[in-house]
Amino acid sequence: MSADTQTLDEAAVAGYLQEHLPGFAGPMAVTKFQGGQSNPTFMLETPTKNYVLRRKPPGVLLKSAHAVDREFRVQKALEGSEVPVSKMHVLCEDDNIIGSMFYVMDHVPGRNFNEPAMPELTPAERGGITDEMNRVLAALHQVDIGAVGLDDYGPAGNYFERQVGRWTKQYKASETQSIPAMDELMNLLVEARPADDGQRTLVHGDYRIDNMIFDATSTDCRAVLDWELSTIGHPFADLAAVIMQWQLPSGTEGRGMGGLDRAALGLPSDEEFIAAYCKRRGLKGIDNFGYYLGFCFFRMAGIIQGVLKRALDGNASNPERAMKVGAFVPVFAQHGLEALKRG
Repeated sequence: MSADTQTLDEAAVAGYLQEHLPGFAGPMAVTKFQGGQSNPTFMLETPTKNYVLRRKPPGVLLKSAHAVDREFRVQKALEGSEVPVSKMHVLCEDDNIIGSMFYVMDHVPGRNFNEPAMPELTPAERGGITDEMNRVLAALHQVDIGAVGLDDYGPAGNYFERQVGRWTKQYKASETQSIPAMDELMNLLVEARPADDGQRTLVHGDYRIDNMIFDATSTDCRAVLDWELSTIGHPFADLAAVIMQWQLPSGTEGRGMGGLDRAALGLPSDEEFIAAYCKRRGLKGIDNFGYYLGFCFFRMAGIIQGVLKRALDGNASNPERAMKVGAFVPVFAQHGLEALKRG
């Protein structure tokens, strides 16, 4: 049993899969994927097939964090839908095998893009990839959650009321300085909250281009990854999160499209992307989109404030990076306030 997030007890994994995964046969080579996944992820290569294993980090964790069983459940439910996902194989809930819960799925080969501007592609390819990203998002929000067995995957009630309350509480618990823009934003998100329009859909929670695998030679999406934050909620939160990222600075640091000539690059404007999404879902448009955008900036400010607090408390895995990221809390708060006031 291994308590190390960087390695796996390969013999234990191989033994478990030989017993529980039909067709599995070693020898098995294991490589850890690098990157920011909070759930350690490993490639399992065998002579006949490659798999991916995602595990909970071992040790004491926040109650609802790192829920790999939820990741497994939602992707299993989406099998055969218009939302491409990897094929799920086995979920091991027995902590005694490798020290924490894990699941195994197919490895999906293809291309992954770190930045939405995709500098390595042609304008036509960029436009095709971004439109496919739009198609998959609309398809995700059209999934019949009752038919696929996910009606109980998230609580009922007003999603934004619940989320604003939750992240306000989280922010206050990790607050390190007074930020007037953040205080005003939190108050306005309560005061200006739109009436519940009854939309209750599956939401990804972290829908970004770097969480998608695309075909090696076409613009088709092969799989949407990293479902850790998925729940039942309001679809406009996912859509606004895409637009929020695009408004960040371009390049490897901001990973946005701020300041770029999108038309020249073959990329849609915010308005074009929203209009294409609405057309796919049969919506006439979205009133007060600034509220949803303001909410996404607020939530991100809350997340990075938590990162900053952990750095100041000496609990960050990369303190220097955490301090750098934490300095952007007032910037996100100001962006959120401006978006909300624009409406």
